[in-house]
Amino acid sequence: MPSEILVVVAVFLAVLVQAATGFGLALVSMPLLTAVIGLPTAAPLMAVIGLGVELVLLVRFREAVNLRTVRGLVIPALVGTPVGLYLLRVIDPAVGARVLGLIVAGYALYALVSPYLPQLTHPRWAWGFGFAAGVIGGLYNTSGPPVIIYGSCRRWPPAEFKGNLQGFFLPTGLLVLVGHVWAGNMTQAVWYNVAIALPAIVVGLVMGVALDGRLPAVAFRKMVLILLLIIGLRLLF
Repeated sequence: MPSEILVVVAVFLAVLVQAATGFGLALVSMPLLTAVIGLPTAAPLMAVIGLGVELVLLVRFREAVNLRTVRGLVIPALVGTPVGLYLLRVIDPAVGARVLGLIVAGYALYALVSPYLPQLTHPRWAWGFGFAAGVIGGLYNTSGPPVIIYGSCRRWPPAEFKGNLQGFFLPTGLLVLVGHVWAGNMTQAVWYNVAIALPAIVVGLVMGVALDGRLPAVAFRKMVLILLLIIGLRLLF
């Protein structure tokens, strides 16, 4: 199957999941795209796509965003993001792909098992989770898992959960994109793949928004997590 078709399918699935659940864009897309076009192209590609998607979803969930909470996560993430961007330049792509697989599979397994997580009452915990999210966001565009775990430990309500995620992803995604531009990672191959993925982005957004709240939440979430586990294990091994 031509790589262009695989890119379009990966982007469509990722945008669909993100629009329907509030997260999953990079978790779904990065393992698939890394296997097809390589990490150095996949990372800046999803930085561009992610910024556009997050802007649309932030408008949709803007009333549910807790700005004080988001700010506490974004500031340390802005410190960690340059670290991840630097690692992207020096890490071996094969090693990076396996680490990405470990992160994705590990998160999927954690979410499927649904262990009891202690409630974090002090907001200073945001510094550690935010910094970790920034590092893996700069490296793999997968800043979601630390923030999702933090939100679970803080017992965010469902609506605030989606809103805070979009509020976090937009500024950190913008920094990641600026970093890729600064580092010269925005190659012709990146922009070519952005162009061919545009229809998939639009269709994925429309379908994901339409599905939001209409599918059985538990069943849909479990299906996505099983898919992530398979993708992560395949990339890892």
